[in-house]
Amino acid sequence: MENRFTAKDFYLFLVLFVLLLVLVTTMYMIDRQWDKLTRVEAVMLEQAEDIRRLRQAYTELRRTARVRPDASAELSERNGSEIPAAFQRSWEVSQRPDFAEGDWLVRAFGNSIKTITPLVSSDVYASMVQGYVLESLLTRHPETLEWQGMLAESWQVSDDGLTITFKLRPEAAFSDGRPVTAEDVVFSYEFIMNPQIKAPRERAYYEKLASVKALGPQEVEFVFKEPYYNSLTLAGGMSIMAKHFYGPYLENPETFNQSKGLLFGSGPYRLADPKGWTPDTGLVELERNPRYWGPVQPSFDRMIWKVIENETARLTAYRNTEIDTYAAKPREYKNKLLSDEQLMSRSQNFEYLPPTAGYRYIGWNQKRKGEPTRFADRRVRVAMTYLTDKRRIVDEIMLGYGEVAVGPFNPQGKQHAPDLKPRLFNVDKAKALLREAGYEDRDGDGVLEDASGEPFRFELVYPQGSEDYTALALFLKDSYARAGVQLVPKPTEWSVMLDLLDKKDFEAISLGWSASLESDLYQIFHSDQAKNNGDNFINYSNPKLDALIEQARATVDEAQRMPLWQEAERVIYEDQPYTFLTRGKSLVLVDQRMKNVQVTPLGLNVSETPIGWYVPAELQKYK
Repeated sequence: MENRFTAKDFYLFLVLFVLLLVLVTTMYMIDRQWDKLTRVEAVMLEQAEDIRRLRQAYTELRRTARVRPDASAELSERNGSEIPAAFQRSWEVSQRPDFAEGDWLVRAFGNSIKTITPLVSSDVYASMVQGYVLESLLTRHPETLEWQGMLAESWQVSDDGLTITFKLRPEAAFSDGRPVTAEDVVFSYEFIMNPQIKAPRERAYYEKLASVKALGPQEVEFVFKEPYYNSLTLAGGMSIMAKHFYGPYLENPETFNQSKGLLFGSGPYRLADPKGWTPDTGLVELERNPRYWGPVQPSFDRMIWKVIENETARLTAYRNTEIDTYAAKPREYKNKLLSDEQLMSRSQNFEYLPPTAGYRYIGWNQKRKGEPTRFADRRVRVAMTYLTDKRRIVDEIMLGYGEVAVGPFNPQGKQHAPDLKPRLFNVDKAKALLREAGYEDRDGDGVLEDASGEPFRFELVYPQGSEDYTALALFLKDSYARAGVQLVPKPTEWSVMLDLLDKKDFEAISLGWSASLESDLYQIFHSDQAKNNGDNFINYSNPKLDALIEQARATVDEAQRMPLWQEAERVIYEDQPYTFLTRGKSLVLVDQRMKNVQVTPLGLNVSETPIGWYVPAELQKYK
């Protein structure tokens, strides 16, 4: 007898399918509700702990002083004159008629991020995230650039400049409610200086200090071994790490060194799980710190960065309002975006080149696996600079949105030696220098060879997925070929590139450095920083430059210090450890729902805390 699939069977199958679908949906909803309940429970536990501490503080206050019934109301009243200077700009923004807390700020990272653990991380993306979570004793006013107290309410510098004493704000607290004390400041310094902690960059700077001591619960003293021009920046700019959170990692420093997401601080935002972030999530998400100690609370509920490595995908995400900002490339900005009426109608666009703008470069590694490379010869490095047509790079690749870089200092800054001019593209000079260094076309194939017949061929490492770097590599490949030099482009994934830098295992690399108001060359060009994981990853060494850097760092008087920096730049100009390429304008689109977007000497004020940008209530999209 033949089996047949009847209508009854169909309806029975349909009922079973619906029941299964309801079951799966129910399980999913229960799981989501359980997750929400877990988070609510965590918040309630935090609030209970806060209430307990408030009761203890109130009891102690009543024990030590007579408090009028209306004292708490009086203390809670604030006006602009009572707001600390570091919070004044944020307070003024918070008084605007359309200001509202809430919404999310969603941005994109162009490369995968390896770790956001402080000290261990080395890229600008991690630093950006940390800036919302970690705080320092001082902060700069974004317009005047003057120092203002953040965690410190006041500070004093001794007459000889060797001792700086800070008094901490008694209200300052970490995101778990525990107070920020002088012991945390001392711990932060000692943690950095512990040789078992992977912090060679920071250690290179803080070696200037003789000691950091707690003079009391809210008072800390920094004593320098010798005069240092940047002493206030060094002491006041140190990110304060909580001893009770990071201290246990001293028992097993390698756990800290290998960590990916240990981020905890006193700032206006925090990780929901300060120990649980991992790179495989594909994004970094910070939430509002519900216990932020500042007199002004942060504007956004969440700060989110999505990893979108493909440039086309990033633009698509901005078009689809999935991210709120987009850093454009010159060609697409000028030829496509500015004429896109629909996109520009909902965007604010900014073109700026602040004093802190860094530079792009090609770094010539002078030693690889313990052996000198062809770039150990100064003549070869200078020849490569002559073969690099920087003006064409600015005109044709950057479409005029930038300027030629001469050295490590901003051309408009006091550190720059004004007599230095860019080396113009000159194939004849390049060939003459390479001939002096022993490179000639010995077999007539158009490629230079050394005395042993080895062709002048090298790999240029650069970030993969970047149209700018790709265009630059192809441009250089063609340019160098005119002189018989073969460049092999090597686009590299970001985390792999960081490993190559740590191991100094490459021939040449193209990247960029950010800058500061007064740049310290020690980290990048001093020979001491070629050791271990320092940032002199091209193994460059010049005793004359080392001496000038050390002398400049020890010269407090600006009028005497600037000529030393200028002479140091002249040494670098002659040696060309880098071929300094360009300084580029930032070309940024910002969703129009973002308000208070400003260009300051430090760049866009998005990083200003606790309030830089905000979204009026009627424009908010994330509830």
